[in-house]
Amino acid sequence: MSNRRAEILEAAAFAFFERGYAATSIDVIIGRIGGSKRNIYNEFGSKQGLFAALVSEIADAALLSLDHEKFDGNLEATLRRLGHRLARIYLSPSLVGVYRIIVAEGQRFPALAQAFYDKGPGRAVTRLAEVLHNARHAGQTNLVDCMTAADVFVGMLRGNLHLNAVLALHANPTESEIASAVESAVHIFLNGFEVGRTSDQ
Repeated sequence: MSNRRAEILEAAAFAFFERGYAATSIDVIIGRIGGSKRNIYNEFGSKQGLFAALVSEIADAALLSLDHEKFDGNLEATLRRLGHRLARIYLSPSLVGVYRIIVAEGQRFPALAQAFYDKGPGRAVTRLAEVLHNARHAGQTNLVDCMTAADVFVGMLRGNLHLNAVLALHANPTESEIASAVESAVHIFLNGFEVGRTSDQ
């Protein structure tokens, strides 16, 4: 990526996250970095094209490491490692900022929403499904639908920590809170809820 393109995307991220998509104009971005509208339109085509490029760049940077994750022979350890990585990705300021805008603007710009899903949550689910598929072949799980199971696990990881961050109620959970959320997700995913008679019944 050229230095100028990176500079434009950085300025766009600041403006979009601070003002929201609708209130951000190309003029606002130019005001931060200088240059001309023509240069931005030549590079990205439109404001929507600029935001789409920003979504792609952030998702690729955040989730690239997942593409190299492999089932290491121990499903619980693999899920724990993936869980910690995904939780931190979902709680990163850049992903939270993009998520807020997509929720607000997704109905107006469904192509952007689809692109965000494909490059973000959809990509994470697909990667995890591959891990679960390999674990099944290794005899460590009898899951039939690995894609649905992966979707459930990723959903548990987002949970209330992510919602609190999106709503700006608790934007910076501690490492202990993240670890606790991941451990709960891994335990419930592998063992289910332990429902039964209590010891005093």
